[in-house]
Amino acid sequence: MAIQDKRKQEDVEIDMTPMLDIVFIMLIFFIVTTVFVKQAGVEVVKPLASTAEERKNAYIFVAIDAKNTITIDKTTVQPAEVKSKIQSMRTENLEGEVVIQADQEAKAGLVLKVIDFAKSAGAKVSVATDKVQ
Repeated sequence: MAIQDKRKQEDVEIDMTPMLDIVFIMLIFFIVTTVFVKQAGVEVVKPLASTAEERKNAYIFVAIDAKNTITIDKTTVQPAEVKSKIQSMRTENLEGEVVIQADQEAKAGLVLKVIDFAKSAGAKVSVATDKVQ
């Protein structure tokens, strides 16, 4: 009888350490698996358009500056490397779209070549513009 009375009098405590461990592991998992947008890394003067609209699935940004230099993910690339670079970046996010940020002074032929390479990599492509106000 004395043994049962002793068990009833003990305080029951819940150890929170395993729960905190799980919360921190989940936090690390979500930080690691978050999709980050691949910025071009170059500022360009975009052309104006009255039909400009925001792209929600924009993931890869390709910049073509006034000196006709192509930049993807803060790295300068040659025109022939655009397709392979976009293909390798799309392995992380197949639904992500490619946005071409072409400067007003960039050559139209180079912009079209980059668009063609991006489309041949299997991506949806759009050209960035500033909205006319």
